[in-house]
Amino acid sequence: MFSNSCRYGLRAVIYIANRPKTGGKTGIKQISKDLSLPTPFLAKILQQLAKQKILHSTKGPHGGFSLMKEPKKITLLDIVKTIDGDEIFTNCIVHNSTCKGVEKRKDTCPLHDDYTKIRTDLVEMFSSTTINDLIKKKDESEKFMI
Repeated sequence: MFSNSCRYGLRAVIYIANRPKTGGKTGIKQISKDLSLPTPFLAKILQQLAKQKILHSTKGPHGGFSLMKEPKKITLLDIVKTIDGDEIFTNCIVHNSTCKGVEKRKDTCPLHDDYTKIRTDLVEMFSSTTINDLIKKKDESEKFMI
């Protein structure tokens, strides 16, 4: 459903948000090591998030990443749209265009009506679920893994 980039980005933001609030930055090598993710690939993802002002990035030997906003102000939708774009929320499953474009041409796919409901629910869930919500769930569950 989501790209590896998006999943890695979500995991990294949760990880960074869950770090002790000492005002410090978390280095890319530490994040990469702790999450078992490839460092160069993860660095590109985190830079995307920094460009969209979700993360703050500092270069140098004492640099790293920190959240630019409070975890309760960062939604899953913010991260997904930044990394993967919004095609999952707008595009048809079968046709290579947006559902609105397909509707105008009256060429809807067999899944159109069912997926419209699912897409609406997904947008609602992703726009109402924050990083803070996920941290709380992580703290409540031994099964939650980042």
